[in-house]
Formats: sequence, structure tokens, C-alpha cells
Amino acid sequence: MRAMVLAAGLGTRLRPLTDDRPKALVEVNGRTLLEITLRRLSDFGIQDVVVNVHHFADMVIEFLRRNGNFGMRVEVSRENLLLDTGGGLKKAAWFFLKNSAEQPFLVHNVDVISTIDFSQMLQSHKERGALATLAVKARPSSRYLLFDEKNQLCGRRAASTPSDERVRPSRAAHAYAFCGIHMISPRLLPMMAEDGAFSIITSYLRLAGQGHTISAFRADDYYWRDLGTPESVKAAAEDMATHSVSL
Repeated sequence: MRAMVLAAGLGTRLRPLTDDRPKALVEVNGRTLLEITLRRLSDFGIQDVVVNVHHFADMVIEFLRRNGNFGMRVEVSRENLLLDTGGGLKKAAWFFLKNSAEQPFLVHNVDVISTIDFSQMLQSHKERGALATLAVKARPSSRYLLFDEKNQLCGRRAASTPSDERVRPSRAAHAYAFCGIHMISPRLLPMMAEDGAFSIITSYLRLAGQGHTISAFRADDYYWRDLGTPESVKAAAEDMATHSVSL
């Protein structure tokens, strides 16, 4: 199984921690976010990874070299212009399509940490025959994805807009916040019609509207934290130091 670590972002919310380094190299208790993510993937059995880079790209490349890629086979996808999640994945699609791979792959934001069980997520993905399975939680957020009674994507909701965006009809719409972790089937890649810099959520909504299965994996029972601010990094460090979470 293969994976992509999304590490190209500017990390503006993490300033001043990212004034002199990329967010991938921000540390929690002496370990970088990139190391924590790669070791989590390795523990799951993933050895082939592509990491996209942009901000302080050479620092990330040198960090990987200096640490022997943490014993993994790591490719780097350099983005001269930021491509967002969808554009970044589309640029790295070759990594998942080579050798006609059919196995689902994992996409993981570098600035989230969790204890989400990837094996359970993979099982759910395969059982539903999904194009993509998104880890989600019922938690406060400014942006929600909407899922129907079968946990299939049917729209989205933003706190800044008065009404939901629905891409297909449903009897019910449950609002969950996305966790930045996806399980994706390679057959989705040729279906990404968007170009340039774009959010992968745009592709998911379009494909769900066409009748394809984009499903939710409920991650409410797992530890999860978005490390998008210095305060959240400090909170994660405290969680790990007190052994309330082990990563």
C-alpha cells in the first residue's frame, strides 16, 4: 500500500513557528510533524510514500535524506506553485498509477495527528466499494461535509453561508468535519477533471453528484488534533507528555 503526505502548505497559522521552517518540520516533543506522520504510516505497513513540498522545500528534502527516509521509500513531488490538495494529488498521480496499481492508497495531511485505525478505515472503504473514504468527526468547525443516512457524501455547509450546498438529494444530511485523512481508490485519479490549484473536496462533491460513492469513516472514538496553530502544537505536546495519547 502507498500513501501521500501533504506537506506543501505555507503554515501561515503556525507562525512564528514557520518563520524559518516548513510546517512539516515543526516539532512536537522533539519530533517533527513529518516524522510523526511517516512513522504512523510505517507502523500500518506502508513503505512507499510521496511527499509534496513547496515552502522551504529544500529543508524537507534534506531532513528526509539526513534521516534515511526513516527506512521508507520516499519520493518528493515539488510544487513551484502551491496546488492545494487536489492539484497536489493530481501532480503526484503517477506515483499511484505506476505498475497499474489497484490497491487503495492513503492521503494524510502533515499537520494532523491521530490514533485513527487505518486498517478499519481501509476495511470500510473496500466494503463500500468507495472512490474515496474520508475520516470525519462530529466536532465544531467552520466548514462541514454533509453525508446521507448511508454515510455517503451529499453536500457541504459553511458557517459563512445561509444555506447548504447539495450535490444530490437525500432524506437526511448529517454534518461532520473532515479530519484531513483520506483513503482513495486509484480509479478516482483519472476522474479528477479540475486543473491547476484546487481543493480535492471540489472533485469529491462533483463525483458524488454524479452518483459515485464518497463515504464517511466516523472517527469520533479516536484521538485527533489539527496542529494548525502554535497553541494546538503545545496542547498536543502536553497530551503526549502525559501519555493521554501515544503516537
